[in-house]
Amino acid sequence: MAILADGCFWGMENIIRNIEGVLDTEVGYTSGQLVNPTYADVATGRTGHAEAVQVVFDPIILSYEKFLDYLFRMHDPTTLNREENDVGTQYRSAIFYTSPKQKESAERVKERVDLSHRWEAPVVTEVVAASRFYPAEEYHQNYLIKNPYGYNCHHLRE
Repeated sequence: MAILADGCFWGMENIIRNIEGVLDTEVGYTSGQLVNPTYADVATGRTGHAEAVQVVFDPIILSYEKFLDYLFRMHDPTTLNREENDVGTQYRSAIFYTSPKQKESAERVKERVDLSHRWEAPVVTEVVAASRFYPAEEYHQNYLIKNPYGYNCHHLRE
């Protein structure tokens, strides 16, 4: 399992669910202080939560590090608390690791991306321990399948 944040969770999920080896996705909120947050709570930017995607993947088909490479292709990891029009700590770029091995991998991938100079500014993606993940409301799950012309600021870069 992996938990990632990088802006609005709809666009992230829309890309992630189509990656070979991904078995399941769920959008939600993590890394905040409020128990059982709602979208309205998180949208204030005062709960400390990030909009995130929890992903179940098959490590035989998709390694954790290869999966993380997608994170750095689907958003700009150099903008602090922002992805295009989405601004606030709830839209921060973060990798929430669930084990020491994931932490090491996340730090290694982040450093590799930063040293590649693909981005003009330093990578600000946080690498932090996972905390409780709260699933978002049902209308947010698979939002862009239900609303194919809905808001989306994510796309895969080469």
